[in-house]
Amino acid sequence: MTGWRLRDFHSDDLDGILRLWEEIKASDTEPVYGLSEVLASCQKDHAVVAVHGEEVVGAAVGRAAHAQGWIVFLATAESWQSQGIGTAMLAALESRMAPHGMTKLSALMPESETNVDPFLNRGFEVKKNLRYFERHIPVQREELKLLGELGGRVLPRDLWQKVGGMEREKELLERRLVMPLAKPELAEQYGVSPPKAVVLFGPPGTGKTTFAKAIASRLEWSFIEVFPSRLATDPQGLAGALRETFLKIAELEHAVVFIDEVEEIAAQRSGEPPSAMQGVTNELLKIIPAFREQPGRLLVCATNFIRALDSAFLRHGRFDYVVPIGLPDVAARQAIWERYIPDAVSGEVDLAVLVEQSDGFSPADVEYAAHRASQHALEKALYKSGAGPAINGPSTEDYEIAISETRRTVSDEVAAEFLEDIERLARL
Repeated sequence: MTGWRLRDFHSDDLDGILRLWEEIKASDTEPVYGLSEVLASCQKDHAVVAVHGEEVVGAAVGRAAHAQGWIVFLATAESWQSQGIGTAMLAALESRMAPHGMTKLSALMPESETNVDPFLNRGFEVKKNLRYFERHIPVQREELKLLGELGGRVLPRDLWQKVGGMEREKELLERRLVMPLAKPELAEQYGVSPPKAVVLFGPPGTGKTTFAKAIASRLEWSFIEVFPSRLATDPQGLAGALRETFLKIAELEHAVVFIDEVEEIAAQRSGEPPSAMQGVTNELLKIIPAFREQPGRLLVCATNFIRALDSAFLRHGRFDYVVPIGLPDVAARQAIWERYIPDAVSGEVDLAVLVEQSDGFSPADVEYAAHRASQHALEKALYKSGAGPAINGPSTEDYEIAISETRRTVSDEVAAEFLEDIERLARL
């Protein structure tokens, strides 16, 4: 079969490259570069095609940066192979990339790829003992400006691991939220719809904000915290500012949106005439269904007073799960204490005593007591009169004193009400 020729890529060739891509996929070979990357390089970098008449029967795509060049895509239609098209396309592509001053041209391909003759014919060598590592950058450059306007950020990747203890809550959130969102194709295969919105409720200081950030970190999605108090100063009013904020969020590819103390804008509606805040609640109730229609995002609302929320707010169809976040268990308290005890005295402090005596403490309570003990120990070291043994940091006694002087955030009454709320309102 003859009559093919080479030329530079035209935008009209996209359909032909897509057909070549689909032919590769049909052969159970997974290309190294994604289709979006290949198409982008066709437009922005270097590409040549082999055509027979107007039909694209082969394509080679590459990109060059300084002295290094990469072959992004090389494919020949199955019926046109063994005619030297691949070798010719590589030669043509290399000549177009040469002005960049390349000293090395490289190619990556799946282990299952067998059609390597074009590369060998052009003098490419197979490199032994090399391993290919790849990481997808979660937020693209064009999104960063919008993310900045929204006050959002990309959180460190290790926040999930840093949530000490609370294994029951972590496992629940991992199974219900993270896994279906991180693997949407697998979830769809099993008929599971990835969650769109969740409410975290529990006493003050129990770590609801920490969990929301950890979820975003685990997914590597942008994290955007919506502050109703800040939006209230907007000239268009709180309801209008809320609507505008969610319209901007819709432009992001992936996002975890967090609203803390959501009862401020979603409290029970009552009274005649309707208050201004009822209009905000109505607007939020309109926003959530539209938000749920957008893929790649999760709304996390947190509240200390779930009983104060409007009954329509929590109904099925708006929130997939209503998850209780309670006081830290023994393992969690130990992990929190370990975080705040200085390394210099970590082996000398009786951690078991601190864990036992801080039963009923919230994470914020433990943090407060730890800082109080450290401050007390520092002052002793600086102002202690007379000679004595060197003090390297807080002692067990310092921590015990700080614990006894710390007022618990969560009273027994509040803890009992939380258990009642779990029975009545939790949806797991």
